[in-house]
Amino acid sequence: MSRFKFVADHRGAFGVKRLCTVLNLSRSGFYRWLKTAPARAAKKAADAALTRRTRKVHEQSGKTYGAKRFTAELRANGLVVNRKCIERLMRQHAIQGRRLKRPDRTTIPEPDAQTVPDLLRRDFTESVPNRAWIGDITYLPIAGGRFLYLATVIDVHSRRLLGWSMANHMRAELVTEALKAAVRIRGGRVDGVIFHSDHGAQYGAKAFADACRQAGIRRSMSAVGTSADNAAAESFFASLKREILPGRHGWPTERAARLAVFRWPGFHNHRRRHSTIGYLAPVTFEQRSTTLAATA
Repeated sequence: MSRFKFVADHRGAFGVKRLCTVLNLSRSGFYRWLKTAPARAAKKAADAALTRRTRKVHEQSGKTYGAKRFTAELRANGLVVNRKCIERLMRQHAIQGRRLKRPDRTTIPEPDAQTVPDLLRRDFTESVPNRAWIGDITYLPIAGGRFLYLATVIDVHSRRLLGWSMANHMRAELVTEALKAAVRIRGGRVDGVIFHSDHGAQYGAKAFADACRQAGIRRSMSAVGTSADNAAAESFFASLKREILPGRHGWPTERAARLAVFRWPGFHNHRRRHSTIGYLAPVTFEQRSTTLAATA
């Protein structure tokens, strides 16, 4: 309890002057505090309401969002809010997003693979969909030292997850199935689309090269051992693991891992706000881009 509140609570019995003297307070300070009490009460009520909304968004995001995405989500729902205010309330109420604990390495170069040029050169921006896709593979740890492997295909323009494949191996069909799923989502052949990956053996395999050729896709590869050349794909996996990986030792069973990943694409594509596209969800961003292109 503050000393000013003590004075307010007991002034009827002892008087303001006496209480302020005993507590070494100025009467003018007390009356200023008293005058601003309604404003403080209103701010406290507003903070409580904002905290409730923040907790709701926290639950809806799977307890993954940080202050920036909280702010974007609340603003999108009509609430004028400052990010520093959100950060303050998160600290006060111990609301935290998830953080990635450790990186993984899945790139094992194929010595005999055909040379493929880097067509993106670290430029992970596109003005329209279906000009450039990126792909990569990551480990999904299972209790007992086992792993599943996830291959993905992402549209550079919107960061939309177009295709993915999951298996307990890293053979070429893992990445080929992810690519074929992306091609199906985009309606069949995708002539001229660039597909960019690292130099993993799977992406250098003949089966994958054949799948690209059949779909009309131009292949692109980063330099060997340079993760920055495929940074957008690395960023996707960092977000996925930060937000769905249950702990340092991974999922208790393979089934639990598969279920967690199955839920992710819907959230990622339709609800998750991405900083690189103005804190919009990928599908929303694509729809806006399509509308703008049609009216231009």
